[in-house]
Amino acid sequence: MNFHVKERFVQQFGPDDVEIQAVKPIYDGFFKVSQLTLRHRLFEGGWSELMQREVMDRGHAVVVIPYDPQRDAIVMLEQFRVGAIATSETPWLLELVAGMVDPGETKEEVAHRELQEEAGLTAHSIDYALSYLSSPGGMTERIYIYLAQVNSEAAASFGGLAEEHEDIRVQPLPRGKVMQLLEDGKIDNAATVIGLQWLGLHLNRYRQQWGYDPIHE
Repeated sequence: MNFHVKERFVQQFGPDDVEIQAVKPIYDGFFKVSQLTLRHRLFEGGWSELMQREVMDRGHAVVVIPYDPQRDAIVMLEQFRVGAIATSETPWLLELVAGMVDPGETKEEVAHRELQEEAGLTAHSIDYALSYLSSPGGMTERIYIYLAQVNSEAAASFGGLAEEHEDIRVQPLPRGKVMQLLEDGKIDNAATVIGLQWLGLHLNRYRQQWGYDPIHE
C-alpha cells in the first residue's frame, strides 16, 4: 500500500472551530477546575456531538536550565513532589529550576526570580528555548523553558521559600553525569526531560555564542 507524504503540514482547524456552550466552575483552590460543554468540527465534515470535558487551570510556568559553560555543568535541584508518591521510586525528584508566572510578571522576570530563590544564582544571560503544553487533554498550563548562563560555583547549597513549603537541595553536576541520569531513567519529570533534551540539541550553538569551544562527544 502506498501513502502520499505531504511536503508541508497545514493546520486545518483553529479556535473558531470550537463552540463552548457552557462553563461550570467545579473547584476553586490551589487549582481551578471547570466543566465545559462544547462541540467541535470534525475532519470528515460536520460537527461533533455535544460533550463535557473537565479542565484544570493552574496558570503557566517557567523552567530554567542553569548551565555553566566554563565547567560544563548543570545546576540541578532535588525536592519533594507529592504527585510522585504513587508511581516513583522516591518522591524526591531531580529537577531544573522552575516556578509559576505571577500576574504582571514577564517570563524572563520569572526566570531570574526563580534562579535566585531556588538556587541562589544570578544569570549572565537568559535565552528562550521553547514552550509546550504540559497536559492539553485536561490542563491549560503552558511551560516556557529558558537557558541561563551561570557560574555553578556561586550556587547555594539549599534553596526555596519557607512560606511556599519549599525544601530544595541544590546540586551542581557535570553535564555528562546529568545526561547519564536522564538516559538511565533517573530523571523522569517532563519539564526536566524536555529541557535537557533541548540542551543536548543546541548546546554547542550557545557555547560558541558565549565564546566557548564546542564539545565533541
